[in-house]
Amino acid sequence: MGAMLDELEAKAMKLPPLERGELVHRLLVSLDGEPEGSPEEIAKAWDEEIARRVADMEAGRTQWIPAEEVFKEVDAIIAEHGR
Repeated sequence: MGAMLDELEAKAMKLPPLERGELVHRLLVSLDGEPEGSPEEIAKAWDEEIARRVADMEAGRTQWIPAEEVFKEVDAIIAEHGR
């Protein structure tokens, strides 16, 4: 499977950016299914979620983690998996 995956990746990387984006979209839909709702409904839901999270931060209901700590944890995870 590895050689086939490498070949597919090489071919995909030769596609123009717009077609690569369409390929990514199709692959994601094949895993997750079509999104529920129109693009406008999805954008509205994200706007509401962002507003909720900002309100939670401003009210002190969330725990802040310094970026350096997050990056350190991510680096450790990547190193653990040999990448």
